[in-house]
Amino acid sequence: MLETQFADIVTLIKDARSRALKTVNSELINLYWKIGEYIHTKVNNAGWGQSVVKQLAEFLSKQEPNLKGFSDKNLWRMKQFYENYKDFPKLSPLVREISWSHNLAIFSRCNTIEEQEFYLRLSKKENYSFRELDRQISASLFERTIIGNTKLSTVLREMHQDIESNFKDSYVFEFLNLPEAHNESDLQRSLILQMKNFILELGKDFLFINEEYKIQVGNSDFYIDLLFYHRGLQCLVAFELKVDKFKPEHLGQLNFYLEALDRDVKKTNENPSIGILLCKDKDNEVVEYALSRSLSPTLVSEYKTQLPDKKLLQRKIHELFK
Repeated sequence: MLETQFADIVTLIKDARSRALKTVNSELINLYWKIGEYIHTKVNNAGWGQSVVKQLAEFLSKQEPNLKGFSDKNLWRMKQFYENYKDFPKLSPLVREISWSHNLAIFSRCNTIEEQEFYLRLSKKENYSFRELDRQISASLFERTIIGNTKLSTVLREMHQDIESNFKDSYVFEFLNLPEAHNESDLQRSLILQMKNFILELGKDFLFINEEYKIQVGNSDFYIDLLFYHRGLQCLVAFELKVDKFKPEHLGQLNFYLEALDRDVKKTNENPSIGILLCKDKDNEVVEYALSRSLSPTLVSEYKTQLPDKKLLQRKIHELFK
């Protein structure tokens, strides 16, 4: 009997947390809207351009060093967000009821306002996680629904996600200056943490920057498992851990991350970033380096001399999976 009553308290706590997250999310989206409107006005009336918005991002970073989510790329996204919906007031309440990551996916990937409204309403109604929304857009659910002139399937209508998790957006956590919510499995997170500690034990040249390091490309966000700086090589070193069989596209993804790091994060006095891919399936451990094509043979040789030996990394991956 008491346990039933105690469970009622747990329900009250969860409901309150859910409402709190919704409120913070709504305020964050409202803030982004206002900033987007402000930048839109300045671009049109005061001649603001990319350099001014970049200065604004640097000013915000300097004035409020703990403030995140206001890079020049995200500021331009806010302007695009405002411009996309400013002439459609009926959609204004909807955009405030889903996360910023959900909004980014919808207004950057959907071609018409009708398609955007479809996914806005669907995300709200079905409490979609970001991954499920992304999957439905990629599967052209809007086009298939319109062409087929059909209603959403019973299965789709019955698929309710955890509503609280949908507002655990990285932008909400950055705005509140809280640790980000991680989406990986506990196993993946544990492996990443152990690999981080192992890399730091290899020598003093590795300086840890962050795990799940966010890079922004266009209107999409990507996350690097582990990012370090190597003092001897004077470059960024990205580690990606894949708990499956090695695939060539894993290296392609890592090279994509390195290009983004070199373009947006690397300083002018630093060498090109390098990547280390760690893959483990049931039979094999694979370690591959991703190096910039612009590197000279001498620098490539130096990189390989100072980087952790592949066999050493393979043994460590093997130990992690015992």
